[in-house]
Amino acid sequence: MQRRKLFAVALAGVLATGGLAACGDSPNANKDASNSKGADFLSIGMPNGTVSENNNPFVGTSAGASLGYRWTIYEPLGMWNNVKPADPAKPWLASDIKWAADYKALDVTIRDNATWSDGQKLTAEDVAYTFNLIKSNEALNIFAIPFDQITVDGSKVKITFKTSQFTTWHKIISQIPIVPKHLWEKISDPATDPIKTPVGSGPYTLKTFSQQGIVLERRESGYWQDKPAIKELRYTSYTDNNAQTTALATGQSEWSFVFIPSYQQTFVAKDPEHFKVWAPGVLGIHGLYINTTQKPFDDPALRRAMNKVVNRADIFNQAEASYFHPELKSVTGLPEGAGDAFITEAYKGQTLAVDVDGAKKILTDAGYKLEGTTLKDKAGKPVTIKLSDPAPWSDYQTTLEIIKSNLAEIGIAATVEKPNQNVWDQNVQKGDFGAVMRWTNGGSTPFDIYQTVMDGDLLKPIGTAAQQGNFGRFKSPEATAALKAYANATSDADRTTALAAIQKVFVEQAPMLPVGSDNVGGAYSTKNWVGWPSDSDPYAPMQPTQSGALDVIMHLKPASS
Repeated sequence: MQRRKLFAVALAGVLATGGLAACGDSPNANKDASNSKGADFLSIGMPNGTVSENNNPFVGTSAGASLGYRWTIYEPLGMWNNVKPADPAKPWLASDIKWAADYKALDVTIRDNATWSDGQKLTAEDVAYTFNLIKSNEALNIFAIPFDQITVDGSKVKITFKTSQFTTWHKIISQIPIVPKHLWEKISDPATDPIKTPVGSGPYTLKTFSQQGIVLERRESGYWQDKPAIKELRYTSYTDNNAQTTALATGQSEWSFVFIPSYQQTFVAKDPEHFKVWAPGVLGIHGLYINTTQKPFDDPALRRAMNKVVNRADIFNQAEASYFHPELKSVTGLPEGAGDAFITEAYKGQTLAVDVDGAKKILTDAGYKLEGTTLKDKAGKPVTIKLSDPAPWSDYQTTLEIIKSNLAEIGIAATVEKPNQNVWDQNVQKGDFGAVMRWTNGGSTPFDIYQTVMDGDLLKPIGTAAQQGNFGRFKSPEATAALKAYANATSDADRTTALAAIQKVFVEQAPMLPVGSDNVGGAYSTKNWVGWPSDSDPYAPMQPTQSGALDVIMHLKPASS
């Protein structure tokens, strides 16, 4: 949902006007970004509007979370790179990370040279305290991790779980910030305390906080690894996407995650040598969910035919500015790069391509008749469908118009509706729709994608809200069983077998038509700092609000060096 809200802000801030509004001056503005030969700070921005003075690393709405600086103060056990999700996590606060074969037990060894920014030593007791804090506080356990026992033996921490964590291991390792026991055990309500003076193990501490900008300064001693080259991180929360884009284009902001329509002209062309965008796909996708309870769309043959005429290249180029939601090409719906390692043998090399004749053959073989420009179902009724998404989401609206045109090629008459977001969201959850463009959840494996689309455990009757997934009310005992088998498998061979079954259902029954992937991208400048991740060196996600942003910051070096 957050990704959609960001896009909606982009539309309001950018598309409503012909030009770009001027940014207000900010103490964080990198005024010498265009001519500096020795900048010692990095300016980071997000189009989030007003932020509250809240540095609690567990609160997703805090300034620290929404702007991303919580990860420069507090650190996780390891760095998981969602650009290469099949790779193991890079040890960070933990020098060694070992999962049991069944993913019900985790053993970590904590570094012996890490300290908190107040000078006290970070120990295994702090790590155990953090996980016990989450275990005992439902408001903090946002991933619903089923913790069992948490024990300490010297520098080692052992955590056991009530069920396999194969599909959630990355959240435990890389998305839980470790906090100091000696300070947090004194906090009356850790879920709501704003933590005005944060103390963490990271390389930066909070220097100043204001609505004009937040400044973090580098720890000059005591950090467990070589200190970063950047002395200060200067964060600005811009009013909207328009202001953020202007800040990027003028050099005031050097790094952001923001949708930029016509990004080549609006941003890159302002300084082609230094202004860059990198938006790698991750294991989360966007596609057309079809309500499988509505006839004749309960017929897999009809859905497969529809899948064959969707022009994903047109959608990518016209609706997604040729970068924001990378085009999906594998029939499995998995993104290029991030999903490559998970494509099972049966579908390797099989790609999605427009094939109108192939779609017509599927329909004819299944008993449908194309009479002129009208497709008739098996009962002789014209096939029609309603497509809907909120009006402000122009990428989705453009996508629906393209799909409408695509479906007309096989005689399906589509109409596009534009309800407001709240109504649309309620309709989707209750199953009151024909088809909608929507996203899936994402993670370290394809499980989250396929679960969102096909899991029978998430299936709700029409009229009952389905909050977590299976919005199309797809019923497949095979898919549900295979998803469970995948999540609870104790060997790679068993996982491969389960994943093959999952993909077979997804491909052959087409409960959702995959279109584009999510991204963890960023717009950035190499004027002052170099060493950013790229296609040739995708060592971390580019999005500055991800935990991997700290890994990016640690890689950056002065451009003049």
